[in-house]
Amino acid sequence: MTKKTIWKFQYNSPVILTFTLLALCAVLLNFITNGWTNRYIFCVYRTHFYSPMQYIRMFTHVIGHANYEHFINNFTIILLIGPMLEEKYGSRDLIEMIAITAFVTGLIQVIFFPQYALLGASGVAFMLILLSSFANYQKGKIPVTLILVAIIYLSGEIINGIRNPHDNISQMAHIVGGICGTLFGWLISEPAKPESSDSIL
Repeated sequence: MTKKTIWKFQYNSPVILTFTLLALCAVLLNFITNGWTNRYIFCVYRTHFYSPMQYIRMFTHVIGHANYEHFINNFTIILLIGPMLEEKYGSRDLIEMIAITAFVTGLIQVIFFPQYALLGASGVAFMLILLSSFANYQKGKIPVTLILVAIIYLSGEIINGIRNPHDNISQMAHIVGGICGTLFGWLISEPAKPESSDSIL
């Protein structure tokens, strides 16, 4: 009697996995095209308001990454947190939150930092980090996890932005992503029911 081994794979988090695969493909395309795809598709920067690519890049910039290390840094966080949040909020809500975060960070970049280009999913990663702090929060109460995450992550980004205003990391995208995650958490998270103090003997 022979024993058969059957490998079964589950595409358990469609939005997060698809997002990851698209970003990985963008990294490969950027390498193959010697940076052309990042410059014209996966970066957001101010061009002309009548250019269709200006509006497309407002969303696609979260797919592009400067290199594989940049990709790994962002998607290590996204792959760890994202599937749990997709299960909690649903694929449709999660893709809407990612799209809104991408658009808001892209819009702020174009308006306030027109001399620079922005790419990468770090804003989305920070949105997910702050959103995850709303797990099991109760209505009318402020989650302590939210306070700690905000102090640890966002204060660090503010300090880095002050100390190194011209580095290659966009603290703006991180902070805006965190703010988006906080707003999403307040608006769409369903409060957990307080645990009953009664016991069954």
